[in-house]
Amino acid sequence: MNLSAFKIMDIAASGMTAERFRSEVISNNLANANTTRTENGGPYRRKVVTFKEVLNKQYSNEDKEIAGVKVDKLEEDKSPFRLVYDPSHPDADKNGYVKYPNVNPLREMVDLITAQRAYEANVASVNSAKTMFNSALSIGRGA
Repeated sequence: MNLSAFKIMDIAASGMTAERFRSEVISNNLANANTTRTENGGPYRRKVVTFKEVLNKQYSNEDKEIAGVKVDKLEEDKSPFRLVYDPSHPDADKNGYVKYPNVNPLREMVDLITAQRAYEANVASVNSAKTMFNSALSIGRGA
């Protein structure tokens, strides 16, 4: 597999784009952690992003070349809502329970840190490729 520095940058850029989108979704989950009423009528449902590798066919059907990653799906987490007893809340049911979103702020923060670290790893890949380019150019100049 021939992986040029430009392709390395393209792959890292696709990873940065995907992780940025994931960070935005996580931020939206955190912002709606206490939203009990949405346009659809119920509490906010946590969103989950899944990625998919992107492969390019090279010369034959068997040889595939890595081209990066992309967002595959943005799905709602089907886990149950949190029930909190609060009979004075306007969204309380007849038993006094309010359905709160299935967002766990601790989980979201861990996911956000993971996305941030993955983004930083992609930035480091781009910086390494730039360093290799500069070293190759300085060798070519005889410096």
